[in-house]
Amino acid sequence: MSTEVTVHVNRGSSDSLEPSVDSVETRGSFDLRLESHGAPAHVHCRLDGDLERIAALETPNYYVEGDGETVVPVRVSAEAIDEPIDGALEVLTGYGAESVVVPVTVDPVPDGVDVDESFAEPRRSDSGPSPTGLDRLLSSSGLDPGTLAIAVLGLVMAAIGTLTAASIGGPVATAGVVIVVAGVAAALFLLVR
Repeated sequence: MSTEVTVHVNRGSSDSLEPSVDSVETRGSFDLRLESHGAPAHVHCRLDGDLERIAALETPNYYVEGDGETVVPVRVSAEAIDEPIDGALEVLTGYGAESVVVPVTVDPVPDGVDVDESFAEPRRSDSGPSPTGLDRLLSSSGLDPGTLAIAVLGLVMAAIGTLTAASIGGPVATAGVVIVVAGVAAALFLLVR
């Protein structure tokens, strides 16, 4: 879970601090967003209580540009705890003249995820049409539908050539049918191979 805490700097008056939340509850690292509303500011951050044992800041001092924002990562090692840890994040400005304290509770990370046993069984889908005879033929023969369509088209071309040669007659028509049938047979052989 990702948590972010915003502290408004110089919002009402110079060196004022206003947190966006009263407290933080997290299971891991979070970000402190220092948002300036006016003049730039030097801000000091520190961790108090038991939070100090399991969390860390890159550096305690930050500079916030005027009307800008600075993100302070708070790195938490919650994997090593078995019970909630309470502490505080303290933010100071104006050389310590103004400060706010945000209580922080770090909950332990769960050991694992409980999974219902029904997820272990494969899902059965009853939706969808049952396979047709053509589908069964294609799956048992190993031919894909495109190959079968081309084969049927080739056989139709050979049949039309044979009927045309029979109706015209003569040696030239017969030679033409032989060429068409041989071409279709060679194409089918190359297609199925």
